[in-house]
Amino acid sequence: MSNSADAKIEENKERAISLPDELPQELLKGRYEDVYGRFSDDFKKQVHLAEFTEAMQAFLKGAGSFEQVARMQLNGGDTRIWFTPDKAKGIAGVFNEQGDILGLQINGHPGWPEQDKKKTAVTYKLPFQGEDWLVFWGGTNVLLNYHYEYESQRYAYDIVQAKDGYSYSGDPTRNESYYAFGKEILAPADGVVVSIVNDIPDNEPVGVMNEKAPAGNVVVIQHGGEYSYLAHLKKGSVTVKPGDRVRAGDVIGHLGNSGNSSEPHLHFQVSDGAELFQSHAIPIQWAGGIEPVKGEFMPIK
Repeated sequence: MSNSADAKIEENKERAISLPDELPQELLKGRYEDVYGRFSDDFKKQVHLAEFTEAMQAFLKGAGSFEQVARMQLNGGDTRIWFTPDKAKGIAGVFNEQGDILGLQINGHPGWPEQDKKKTAVTYKLPFQGEDWLVFWGGTNVLLNYHYEYESQRYAYDIVQAKDGYSYSGDPTRNESYYAFGKEILAPADGVVVSIVNDIPDNEPVGVMNEKAPAGNVVVIQHGGEYSYLAHLKKGSVTVKPGDRVRAGDVIGHLGNSGNSSEPHLHFQVSDGAELFQSHAIPIQWAGGIEPVKGEFMPIK
C-alpha cells in the first residue's frame, strides 16, 4: 500500500465521528461539516451547511458540556436529548439504526422554572392498567415535551404503549395494529364528569389527523378546583356522562386515535378550568411521587 493511501486512511479515521453517543462533543469540537455529513438526505434538504454552522456556533457559545437526560427508542428511531449541567441549553437528535441524523433540534429557552414547581393539589393515579406504557411527550422543556411551549397544555403527557421498541405490530396504517388501541382508560382520581365527546371517528389510515377536532373524543373530570382531560379516545367507547361521579380506577372509555393524533395514544393533562384551550395546565402530582419524562415507561418502579 502506498504512503498516500495510508495517509488517506489515517485522515478518514481522524475525520470519523461517533454518533449518536458523542454528538454534543463533536459539535463542541466545531466539527460541523462532519456532523452535517451524517444528516439524512431528507434532512439536508431542510437546512444548508452554512445555516447549520451559523446556528450551532451561536448556540454553543459559552456551553462547556452536555449530559444525556433522556433516550427513546421507538419504531426504528433513536431519540437522544442532552442538556448543559445548568439546564440552560439542550440538544435533541433523532437517529436511524445506522446512526445517521434524521432530525436535530436545539433549545436555549430557560422555560418557566417557578411555574414548574406548583403541583396539583390532588394526587393522580395512572389512567390505565398494565405495563409497557411509554411517555412519548412529557417533561418541563420543549425538547422533552412539545406541549411545554403552550400554557394551556404545558404539563400535558402523550402516552403510547410499546413492546420491543415498537408501538405496533403488523400494518402500521391500521389502528388495530397498535398495542394501545382499545385499552381501558381509567379515572385518575375521584371526581365528577363535566363534559364528554364520544362521536369523533378514529383516524384511518393512521397518520391522517383531524385538526378540526383536536382533542377528539374526550372526557373531562372535575376534581375540586382541578380538571383532568383524557383525550383521543375511541369513537363510541366513552362509558360515562356529564354529572356522573367517578372513583379513581373507574373505566371511563377506551383509548383510540381520534382528533389531532398521529397514532393511537392518550393525551392526559390537568388544568385549572373546564375548557382545554382557555385554561392553564398544572404540573401533575403523581401517586408514588414519580416525575416521568419522555422515553420513560410508566409506572416507574
